[in-house]
Amino acid sequence: MATIKDVARLAGVGLGTASRVVSGKGSVSPATLAKVRAAIDELGFRPSHAARTLLSGNSKMIGVYIPVLSGTFYTPILQIIDTELRAAGLHMVVAFGAGLGGARQQAIEGMAFLVERGCDGLILMTNVLLEEDISALGARPPPMVVLNHVFDSIADHCFTVDHTLGGKIAARTLLDHGHREIALVSGPASLPDNVVRVDAFKRELELAGVDTGKMWVVEKDFSPAGGWSAAKELVESGQRCSAMFCANDEMAAGALSYFQEAGIRVPHEISVIGYDDTPSAEFSAPRLSTVHMPWREMTQNGVSDLLNRCYDLQRPVSRDYPVTMTLRASLARAGA
Repeated sequence: MATIKDVARLAGVGLGTASRVVSGKGSVSPATLAKVRAAIDELGFRPSHAARTLLSGNSKMIGVYIPVLSGTFYTPILQIIDTELRAAGLHMVVAFGAGLGGARQQAIEGMAFLVERGCDGLILMTNVLLEEDISALGARPPPMVVLNHVFDSIADHCFTVDHTLGGKIAARTLLDHGHREIALVSGPASLPDNVVRVDAFKRELELAGVDTGKMWVVEKDFSPAGGWSAAKELVESGQRCSAMFCANDEMAAGALSYFQEAGIRVPHEISVIGYDDTPSAEFSAPRLSTVHMPWREMTQNGVSDLLNRCYDLQRPVSRDYPVTMTLRASLARAGA
């Protein structure tokens, strides 16, 4: 395989001159440019990724850390990131939680993996890291953005959505449809974004006079299996409810599946709403009513902010994204 030294030798120029032609940085005369390009074509020279990194000073790679590589939530976000990066001539390197340690240790190791691979910048989507883990990257850490979480030390480079408004909209939607006997399937209490949406949901119900202390509540793990088991526990409890709010769409999908198997008609006997508005919500049976969180807008703006700092670009960056309710077939008026 030809090297940059072979190109320089064949063109009769110095190594620095050949490097300037390959990298496109620095000035060379038209005659010299023609000679070097002719040598490149004759030798079939293609610079390796490592060589391009040395020549340009960057790897053209952005590292992305997510907790899990599964489900209907993270996959669309990865697709958005990949589309944005490829349009900018960049590539994505993904690390995700795996190994023997807990979630925080996995995130630390995943972040270190991306730094060691020479990524020009990092996109982190995790809320288990601590401020000290960010500081541990040293005095000159790679540029980074954080999605769906805020670290005070890098608050300007954190992009999230309004989970308080999301929880409020979920409650207001059920109340506006006449529901007051409501079951709540919460996500893990250890996850800050879940706590915010659930607290806001309860507060809105309380403002309407609903006694949330008597509400049927269960904590699950954001998975379809969690939603299935929650629906099963609700039915077996004998608790009367006209509606169920699941704190994410995957749990709502599991609940819908259980109700269908148990012969409980949705929304005729119980309404179900979710949270996120992931692509799968449109194709559940029945189609899922869910709080639309602006994950696409959050992700695209986070990517733009990172690319601006990594490559001196001037992409517009916004932090104002709408939170709305997507009404579909899984929600009906109470008593209807």
